[in-house]
Amino acid sequence: MTMNIVTSDPIAPCYFIFGDSLVDNGNNNQLNSLARANYFPYGIDFSLGPTGRFSNGLTTVDVITKLLGFDNFITPYASARGEDILLGLNYASAAAGIREETGRQLGGRIAFAGQVANHVNTVSQVVNILGDQNQASSYLSKCIYSIGLGSNDYLNNYFMPTFYSTGNQFTPDSFADDLIARYTEQLKILYNNGARKFALIGVGAIGCSPNELAQNSRDGRTCDERINSANRIFNNKLISIVDQFNQNTPDAKFTYINAYGIFQDIVTNPARYGFTVTNAGCCGVGRNNGQITCLPGQAPCLNRNEYVFWDAFHPGEAANIVIGRRSFKREAASDAHPYDIQQLATL
Repeated sequence: MTMNIVTSDPIAPCYFIFGDSLVDNGNNNQLNSLARANYFPYGIDFSLGPTGRFSNGLTTVDVITKLLGFDNFITPYASARGEDILLGLNYASAAAGIREETGRQLGGRIAFAGQVANHVNTVSQVVNILGDQNQASSYLSKCIYSIGLGSNDYLNNYFMPTFYSTGNQFTPDSFADDLIARYTEQLKILYNNGARKFALIGVGAIGCSPNELAQNSRDGRTCDERINSANRIFNNKLISIVDQFNQNTPDAKFTYINAYGIFQDIVTNPARYGFTVTNAGCCGVGRNNGQITCLPGQAPCLNRNEYVFWDAFHPGEAANIVIGRRSFKREAASDAHPYDIQQLATL
C-alpha cells in the first residue's frame, strides 16, 4: 500500500515520538540487544529496506507523520544531525518500558525515563538553534508529542515470572497504578520542557499476539483474557490522567488514542479491511508463527496485506495503516478521547 498525500506545510511543525518496538525506527540498531530488526525480511516492503522498524513496511507513526504533512519520516534520535531536530525526533526503543528494569532479559534498551532525558538534551539544542528560550518554547508548544509505552511492562515484565517478581508483588490494579505514577512523572518533565500537545497511545490487546496465542491459547484463536484485562485496566487509568491533565493544565492539551479498540475492530471485522489471517504472524516459527519471531533471512508469507500480524508481536504495515489513519482522524467516536491527532494539531 502506498500513501500519497499532497499537502503544503505540515499541520504541526514537529513531531516527537516516544515508545517501544511498535514505533522504534532504528534506535536499537547499535545497542547490544536481542530486540533489533535491522535485518531482512524486516523492511521487505519499505522503500529503504531494513531500518530497524519492526514491520514489513510502515509503522503507525510513519503513517501519522505522512498524514501530518511531513515530506520525510521522523529521524531516529540515534542518528539525528543538526537541524533535523527541528522537525522532531523519534526516541522509541524496542523492549523499552515505563519501568526501568522492563525488557532487561533482551539486553540494551532505552526506557521511558531515558527517552525523556534524551529529549531534554534535544530541547537545549533547539534553544541553541532558535536563539533563545522564548522562541524555543513558542515553537515546541505547537509540536505533537506521541507516547506509546506500557506493552513491554506486561509482556517483558509482569507476565514473565521467570525473570521478574512484579507478578507476585502487584495485583493487575496496583501494577497499573505503579506504571501510571511513573508515566505521569515523565509527562511532567516533558511539560516542563515545553511540550503542550500530547497524544497518549493506549496499549493494545497483547493477549491476542501470535506469541501469546502460541503459548497460552488452546485453540490458537482465543486471546489470553488475563493479559487483555490487565491491559484494559492500564488503559482506563491512562484515560483518567488525560482528563486530569486537561483539567489541571489549561495551557496544554492531552488526548488518548484507543489502539486497543481499533485493533479489536480489525480482528472482529477482518474482511472489512482485507485481512484473512488475524491470529498468526506472516513471518515467524512454530505454532501461530508465534513461538519464535521472524528470523534473519527467513522467507515471510507472500500475501502480507492479508495478515494482521507481521511477526510474533507486531502488526504489519496494512494494520498499521488502519491504526495510524484512525489515530490521526477518528472513524469511530471511541478511537480517540477527547481529540484525534488531527484535531490536536489544529488546537
